[in-house]
Amino acid sequence: MKTAIVHDWLTSAVGGGEDSLVEIHKLFPSPIYTLVQNKQNLKNSYFEDKEIHTSFIQNLPSAETKYRRYLPLFPMAIEGFDLSRYDCVLSSSHCAAKGIISHPDQLHICYCYTPVRYAWDLTHQYLAESGLDKGMKGFIAEWLLHRFRQWDAISSHRVDEFVAISHFVARRIHKFYGRKAAVIYPPVDIDYHTLHETKDSYYVTASRFVPYKKIDLIVEAFAQMPDKKLLVIGSGPDEDKIRRKATKNVELLGYQPDDVLRSYLQKAKAFIFAAIEDFGILPVQAMACGTPVIALNRGATTETVQAGVSGLFFEEQTVGALIDAVQQFEQTVFIPKLVRQCAEKFGKNRFQNEFRAFVNQKYEAFR
Repeated sequence: MKTAIVHDWLTSAVGGGEDSLVEIHKLFPSPIYTLVQNKQNLKNSYFEDKEIHTSFIQNLPSAETKYRRYLPLFPMAIEGFDLSRYDCVLSSSHCAAKGIISHPDQLHICYCYTPVRYAWDLTHQYLAESGLDKGMKGFIAEWLLHRFRQWDAISSHRVDEFVAISHFVARRIHKFYGRKAAVIYPPVDIDYHTLHETKDSYYVTASRFVPYKKIDLIVEAFAQMPDKKLLVIGSGPDEDKIRRKATKNVELLGYQPDDVLRSYLQKAKAFIFAAIEDFGILPVQAMACGTPVIALNRGATTETVQAGVSGLFFEEQTVGALIDAVQQFEQTVFIPKLVRQCAEKFGKNRFQNEFRAFVNQKYEAFR
């Protein structure tokens, strides 16, 4: 079976999609086709010496860092790859990679992280947050997303088999594409995030500071609980807004390398998570450290956190709901070893076994 792998873009070696891409490539060593790569950011990474083919977008101004501005060209660029010599195409997609053109004798399996959020259910939120919900710029942005939505829906039918990263994403695939999807949870490095049974007195949250992560909500909640300490790890566009809401018991640590983040996760009393996520790797990493999670009862976190064993849920993205959840948490006993056990089913070996079996089975049936 001669395989090719298609990934949206490789501008960083760090991220959940890139972690999955590494494991897929280990299973099926293949040329990687991508819209654009940033060679500087790939130095000393798994991808540095791999065979990578890029589209014409690679040669456009500032494409390595400002590639998102070329969204209207993504369909043409991804369709420009000639993959006709391969038996099986594996796309690793949250945007355009699934739109490659294959012929009837090729099997195309898409590992889908999510249908394009900013083109579908979160369109109005993204436009408002970008200041593109009014005026001529807003009209143009809406028209471009309308055209991209059309292509996205049409190109979804080029995929022979969809694999979603969660049941939550599988429902979105069915909603927007009308397609059924198998579910294989992404790989989490639970061997790196080791169990630590002795906990400190602080709570921790970590994320990129963007609106849908709701870090400002978490900070605001702890501002009303001055007797409880919160550590906030990360950075991003919302940093100034978050910093203005922080009180003396809330410490913003900025971006931290993996080993420092792991240490904070291991010793935390609990990990706080208020986003609606397609999977949510950080809560699983926290659980692998034996640290329970206090999470919103929506999205794929409901599939990874086991209420009463590895954490608990709050029902609304409100300050009051989170405060109530923290108070409930402090009346509940969690056993770090049992918390860790809830994370172990999301490890790399499990992903490799499930993904290899799925691809081989579908290819044999296809032949």
